[in-house]
Amino acid sequence: MTEFKSTKKKSEFSKKVTKIVNRITYPIPMNLWVINFIFQRVLGQNSDIPWMVHFTSTVFGNISIGRNVERSFALSGSCYIQGLNGIEIDDDTIFAPGIRIISANHSKTNLHKWEKEGSIIIGKNCWLGANAIILPGVRLGNNVIVGAGAVVTHDFPSNSIIVGNPGRKINS
Repeated sequence: MTEFKSTKKKSEFSKKVTKIVNRITYPIPMNLWVINFIFQRVLGQNSDIPWMVHFTSTVFGNISIGRNVERSFALSGSCYIQGLNGIEIDDDTIFAPGIRIISANHSKTNLHKWEKEGSIIIGKNCWLGANAIILPGVRLGNNVIVGAGAVVTHDFPSNSIIVGNPGRKINS
């Protein structure tokens, strides 16, 4: 009986310590951090990306991110981020699960090549909702909100809220 209580106390203590360490050291939960680490650094999924990527996401190409963006890469699953023509995501931008950021289309004459187009640029403090899609060459200003499921096909200025397919601005 004493042994059981001791184990139970140790388990509760361990959980409390883990919560504290997670809050201080890790921007994501420890169990997800471990799974992401194993998939990315041991199994080699998304291994070319220098920051942590969720184990269910695919990220490749020329991608640069600002401060505090890496947390969304680690937390948001089922994302597809293709940076063949380049993607720039500025500081404090967040995104939800399932987003698609696609910087290059297939060539019309050779499906094994991609069209050279402008980079996708996403400003500071933007929020991309679940399953939003950002297509090649799009530039989003600062403080832009892209609603869940929106398909963004052209540029939007700062402080826009974008919804629908194709994406349209709903505020001024």
